[in-house]
Parts: sequence; structure tokens; C-alpha cells
Amino acid sequence: MKLGVVICSNDVETVWNAVRFANFCLMQKDEVKIFLMGKGVEYQKISTDKFNTIEQTEKYLQDGGKIYACGSCMKSREQESSAVCPISTMKDMYDIVKESDKVVTF
Repeated sequence: MKLGVVICSNDVETVWNAVRFANFCLMQKDEVKIFLMGKGVEYQKISTDKFNTIEQTEKYLQDGGKIYACGSCMKSREQESSAVCPISTMKDMYDIVKESDKVVTF
């Protein structure tokens, strides 16, 4: 299955669970792409010891997951592109939605 995960929250527990879900889907041999938008692009800043969003995302990327981040959302928060939060476009989000069998949002 091809799964799109859209994260638009900066609630640390919500983001942590979203990426844990994406990791679980990868273990089921599904193809998963995460698109961060709005407050979701802040996931690195909100990470805590209890809800370590950075650790979950690193595992996700190591296991073959792909991540995209809304460029406009990042620019409005004065964030730079990185390997763990690469600037992407609405076209990328459109492609994820179009190609996915299922899309879930957090």
C-alpha cells in the first residue's frame, strides 16, 4: 500500500504518534511519505525526551521513508531546508495525495 501522512500539528505527542505510525507502516512493507505543513514543520523544535520526534523521524528516514516540508510554512517560520526537513512544494503534496492509496492527517 502507498500511504501519505500529513502532519500539520506542533503538539509533540501528536507528531510523535504520527511518525510512530509511519514507522509501523514501513515495517508492514508499505511505502510511506510524510508531508509536513503549517505547525508540523516545527517537529524538530518540539522534541522532548518523552516524545522524541527527532529520534522517530531519523528511524523513519533510515528505514526508507520519505519526508517533505511545505516551503512557505518553513519560510514563514524562518527555517532552513535540511535532510530531515527538506523544503517542498504544494505540487509535492499534490503528488503524494494523488499517488497514495490512503492519506491520513495529524
